[in-house]
Amino acid sequence: MTQFHQPGRRGFLRRSAQLLVAGSAAPLAAAPALAALPEARSLALVHTHTGERLSVVYAMGEQFVPQALGHLNHFLRDHYSGEVGLIDPQLFDLLHGLWQELGAGQPFEVISGYRTAATNSLLRNTRGGGVAKHSLHMEGKAIDVRLPGVPLVDLRDAALSLRTGGVGFYPREQFVHVDIGRVRSW
Repeated sequence: MTQFHQPGRRGFLRRSAQLLVAGSAAPLAAAPALAALPEARSLALVHTHTGERLSVVYAMGEQFVPQALGHLNHFLRDHYSGEVGLIDPQLFDLLHGLWQELGAGQPFEVISGYRTAATNSLLRNTRGGGVAKHSLHMEGKAIDVRLPGVPLVDLRDAALSLRTGGVGFYPREQFVHVDIGRVRSW
């Protein structure tokens, strides 16, 4: 008698998440269905400087998907130097929480993710302020974003309401800075 092994739900979800970030067209077509699972935490991002797009399930339940984290680290690399840093997964949870809070249907537009110390110094010296000397961008704990279809003030207010970290409001530059440092705002 032949026995068939039926993988459990958790195994199915883990394998589906792995396929989702593998990069082929078929798994990406399954992204909306996977992202709709209650255990799934996902993000959709567009980088304003590189033009790249990424839609990924980065966690299933309490487990982060290592391959997805690698894709996110690369996506959020220092776009000046190309250097890839390690982004703290709690930052992804913050973005996911914002997305849910706002009922967003569009990807986040990323202005700045990880920064090297050299890039941070360059920006501090060439911009008229607004770049911290010890920026959390250099630690992979900060990101500058906007969300199409959501007024910038609403994005800021949602970030403030989560009380997860710092929130900077830059209406002239059209972005909101969020980080997972201490709770503060400017």
